[in-house]
Order: sequence, then C-alpha cells, then structure tokens
Amino acid sequence: MLNVEALVELQQRFPGLIDAPVAPFVIGGKAYDTDATPVVMGVVNLSRDSTYRESIALTFEAAVRKARVQSAEGAHVIDIGAESSLGDAKRVDSQTQLKQLVPVIEALTAEGIATSVESYDVEVVRACLAAGAGTVNMTSRDPGDEILAQVAEAGASVVMCFLPGEHARDGAAYDLQDDPIPQLHDYFAERVASARALGVTSMAIDPGLGFFYGPHVPQPVKQRHQGQVLLHSFRLRDLGVPICQLMPHGFDFFEDRYRAGEPFFTVLARLGGVGIFRVHEVPEVVRVLRTMNDLSI
Repeated sequence: MLNVEALVELQQRFPGLIDAPVAPFVIGGKAYDTDATPVVMGVVNLSRDSTYRESIALTFEAAVRKARVQSAEGAHVIDIGAESSLGDAKRVDSQTQLKQLVPVIEALTAEGIATSVESYDVEVVRACLAAGAGTVNMTSRDPGDEILAQVAEAGASVVMCFLPGEHARDGAAYDLQDDPIPQLHDYFAERVASARALGVTSMAIDPGLGFFYGPHVPQPVKQRHQGQVLLHSFRLRDLGVPICQLMPHGFDFFEDRYRAGEPFFTVLARLGGVGIFRVHEVPEVVRVLRTMNDLSI
C-alpha cells in the first residue's frame, strides 16, 4: 500500500539521495533548477501510430497549432517525433522524418517556442538542431556518441533514455526486475560520463517508461513497474543530473478515465524526485505541479 509510512521508509532506506543536488537543465538558453521549477515537456506526435491519440498531428498546421496550445498551457518545451516507439509501428525513413519535422521546428523556433526532437537517427538529429531544436530526446544507444557530439557542438541539451536494445524501435525485450534501479544506475553512469567527455553541458536521464517492453510483459505488470520506478527515481540523483520521466496514462487502472492517469502519476514522480515531466495532458500536469509547490505540511 502507498501511504506516508511507506514513503518515509523508502527514503530512510536510501538516506541522502532525495536531496542530492542535480545540475540545471537548459531550455532555450534559460537554465532551470528542476527542483524549484519542474520542467513540463509537451508532446506532439507526427505519426498516426502513436498510442496517445490526442497528441497526434497529421499535418504541419495541426502540429504547429498543438505546440502553440501546449506552450500557452504552460509547457516549457515541446517534444516532437515522427515515428512511434511501438514495436509493431510502421517505420519511417529519415527523409520522411526530415520532411515532417524540420518545417515544424523552424516555424516554432521563429515564434520563440522551445522544441525538442525525439529521434535515434543521426541525420535527423543534425537537421533538427540546425532548424532550431534546443533539446534532443535521444532514443538510441548506438550511434549515441555521434549524436552526443552533435548536441555538444550545437550547445544543446540532451535527454538520454534507457534502452534494452540499440534503439527504442528495435523490439528488444526488457526483463523486469524486482529492483530495476541498480541496472538503471549502471547504465546511466556510463552514459553521463560519455556525454560529459564529449562536451555536453546540459543533460537529463530518462528510464524509458514510455517504451515498448515486449509482448511478454502484461500491461498491468508494466504499469506497476512504472509506478515503482517513478517513486524510486531519487535513487538516480547521485548521478548529478535531472531525471526526466514520461507520465504513464495507466489505462488498466483508469480505463475510460485514462486522461486522469498522467496527473496522478505526476504526484508519484514529484515525490520521487523527478524534475522533467514528459506529458500529453499539459494543463492538468502544470496545475498539479503548481499545487504541490504551493502546499506545505
């Protein structure tokens, strides 16, 4: 059962980590202390295969409109991707991604709206950085160092995702563990060291809760795992960088009220030391975070 006693016991088992300092995260030239000001990352998906239907934009005009709305609702940065991360989703070649992504990023940059590109393709990342994207949501392990070098050269920020395979779409199965944090910690320690060695100065880590886990993992099991990782995120803070998490929608818990899932999991994530929230339900999450900041006990 999740209650105050359980939260206190969890933090007492891992003393000092909940308050471990993390570096600022830079968006559009502004550095955010994510403990004082949690960052909200809105999502616009250019692929019709994406599971969260409300985030899908099928045209350039729809993508720009959705991004404008999310920015007005309080998102600090808009994450834009052209290919679903579902294992059985249609793959989108780099040229098609470029035709979809670059005009949207250029238009939003011209309006002063900060953007992030979600990709594992070197060519796509390079073009999107040139178009004005200030953050790369890096969903690849290889060629990770090449992408990190591009991020460093552009003076951009990067979110590095945990991946059991080479990239988020390769279908590699992930075996859930009773305690996933040690594996995540080892993985990210290496990634953070590589990014720093290549000259990246602003980075965050993402345990990859939104990715496909393989058909062998039932959805209710996955969703309980997601909740566990959110609450245990503070155990990664000694790596010195902010933690970015996708807020699950928890369909098996909320069913037809699934849009309440992201605000609920936002509370768990904030209690667990998360600083960057990748969400589809921007206004609800913004209000939850604002309320949590304003309340005191």
